[in-house]
Amino acid sequence: MQKIILKIEGMSCSACSNHIEKYLSKQNGIIDVSVNLVLGQALIHYEDNIDIETIGKYINESGYKYAGIYDEHEENKKDNNKVWLILLGILIIIIMYISMSHMIHLPNIPILNMEKYSVNYAICLCLLSLPYLIYGRDIIFNGIKNLMKRHANMDTLVSLGVLVSFIYSFLNMIFIILGNKVLVKNLYFESVCMIILFIKLGRYIDKNSKEKTKDALKDLVQVTPEIALLKRNNEEKEVTIDEVKVGDILIVKPGMKVAVDGIIVKGTSHFDESFITGESKPVKKNVSDKVVAGAINFDGIVEYKAEKIGPKSTISEMVHLVLEASNSKMPISKIADKVSSYFVPIILIIAFLTFITYLFLGASLNVSLVHMVTVLVVACPCSLGLASPLAIVTSIGASAKSGILIKSSETLEVASHIDTVVFDKTGTLTYGSLSVSKLYNYSKYDDKKLLNIIANIESNSTHPISKAFNKYKISELNVSDYKELSGIGVSAKIKTKRYQLGNNKIIKSIINSHKEDEEELSISGNSIVYIVEDETIIGLVGIKDIIKKESKKTINKLKDLGLDIVMLTGDNEKTAKIIGNYLNIDNIVSNVMPSDKTKYIKKLQALGKKVAMVGDGINDAPSLATADIGISFKNSTDIATNSSNVIITNDNIYEIVTFLLISKKTLRNIKQNLFWAFFYNILMIPLAIGLFKKIGLEINPMIASASMMLSSLCVVFNALRLRKIKL
Repeated sequence: MQKIILKIEGMSCSACSNHIEKYLSKQNGIIDVSVNLVLGQALIHYEDNIDIETIGKYINESGYKYAGIYDEHEENKKDNNKVWLILLGILIIIIMYISMSHMIHLPNIPILNMEKYSVNYAICLCLLSLPYLIYGRDIIFNGIKNLMKRHANMDTLVSLGVLVSFIYSFLNMIFIILGNKVLVKNLYFESVCMIILFIKLGRYIDKNSKEKTKDALKDLVQVTPEIALLKRNNEEKEVTIDEVKVGDILIVKPGMKVAVDGIIVKGTSHFDESFITGESKPVKKNVSDKVVAGAINFDGIVEYKAEKIGPKSTISEMVHLVLEASNSKMPISKIADKVSSYFVPIILIIAFLTFITYLFLGASLNVSLVHMVTVLVVACPCSLGLASPLAIVTSIGASAKSGILIKSSETLEVASHIDTVVFDKTGTLTYGSLSVSKLYNYSKYDDKKLLNIIANIESNSTHPISKAFNKYKISELNVSDYKELSGIGVSAKIKTKRYQLGNNKIIKSIINSHKEDEEELSISGNSIVYIVEDETIIGLVGIKDIIKKESKKTINKLKDLGLDIVMLTGDNEKTAKIIGNYLNIDNIVSNVMPSDKTKYIKKLQALGKKVAMVGDGINDAPSLATADIGISFKNSTDIATNSSNVIITNDNIYEIVTFLLISKKTLRNIKQNLFWAFFYNILMIPLAIGLFKKIGLEINPMIASASMMLSSLCVVFNALRLRKIKL
């Protein structure tokens, strides 16, 4: 099975996207289709026996235009709608003055006087409406084409309303020319102009608003440079990114951006990776560390080997992950989809019945047609179609910008119902590597100098504890006579001083006057390294897996939100309880195997709990996949990230809180959008029919087109509020 994101042009409402999904799903070789109205894209899963050209042909057959494979680097086409809207906006003022000046007692244009020069009046309005028909020809052609193919959409409703109004007015104009001047009051050319102008204006604003939802993707794409500095035969050469091959050695100088994902082979420097991690502080990178395309080099010259290029790069993977999530659908979206699939045919029936009923009740052809046109124009499935996908795209884009990658939109809805969060300990609540937690310094040296002595000696060791001191090596010391003391520690000389570093066996023959400090380190769950200089204890170092600084804040906030917290770890009970108690976690489950973690998750689910599992290691993968929502981090193992629904790229555990709050706000936003979309149609369709005419509530086609535009914009602007979620 393969998947691809294709671009589709010509969609105007959810009826369009629903039709494409249904049509493509029926074709052999296509497994699953999810069409995104907002992005104008389709995420398609297909079998190997079908090619993309064939899928494109199916899209064209469905009545819409296949516009190629999505390319994140492709520039947007120039939009001339703004010029058209300004010109036609000025023209509509002239049209409205000509047609309505007599109604509000303004001076009229003599040769266009409605009563004296009715022929001039009718012909002038007809000619002035032609530019609007030309401008709106895409709506009319699409509407009629889709009606002929029996999958009516929003364009069908609008085009029928416009054509009925224009044809009816045009015929009346002919009769006026032939002498029947009474019909001058039955002209609706201005309604044709107003309907098209409002629809186009709404779509222009709508399109610009939708573009804002893609900002996160554009920002990601634009961070990568177009030029790389290639090292070949000890010479530097500027090349385009397309010329770089895997294994090439590239150079990045201060102020330059990393061209492709790679691994440092020479040099050290600080890099700004805020575009992908959200961390504003530059990160120090050394030999063997990975660098990401787009990262800005601050202060050193670094050589790195190209590893991931083009579509395999971290940026491209992020963009496609966000796009796939945006193109997937939440369960709640099915409500709008189902309603929209029946909506347009029902509106056509209602409009026709309205026309027939008014004629049957004795109303004139003019009145009957006006009510039918008003029903066609006011009934807008567009707001229904936008309610869910626009909120999803906005939230997923904003999340990506904050360093939270969500693999599918369904994850957002499921996450809004989470009531239990289960945390792995090592690498999740803690950093997952041994670090210096506490230093008791009894020497004549300051802390930095003492730690530098320890780091120089430990740099010769292969013991895991030695790595905890790597970052404290600030200067090179002449270490001699280095020895490994089996089961005890290490011994070495610096100048004339003999140093021993290790466990309590080192101080067996030495008087220990620091037992209180030793006890404190032990109670805190530390492994203790004793530092001895010429038979004198000069320091105690506590080594342990440090708790992440955001862990306690995260746990407290989740508890404030009413969630149950569990720590599920394979570590021993004593260590687990020390960390659990510090973090205020009441439910601690220790000494568990990976299979036991999965069983525990299933046990919680059997009790009716909605569970989010947070982990980072290979042993967490089964439980991440089993939980309702699996959350991992950028630095997690590949199998952990593949098994999870959410990846936090900046490794900030507090983003779990951010993600859960975003999910709740997104679902609430979608429900608000659906409410207003349904409420609009429930309110406006009876008004269009004329059911409230007796109490003075009535609308015409012009008001209908304006209100339809406003209903869509209401949904758009409500969804865009998610771009600036306050947490």
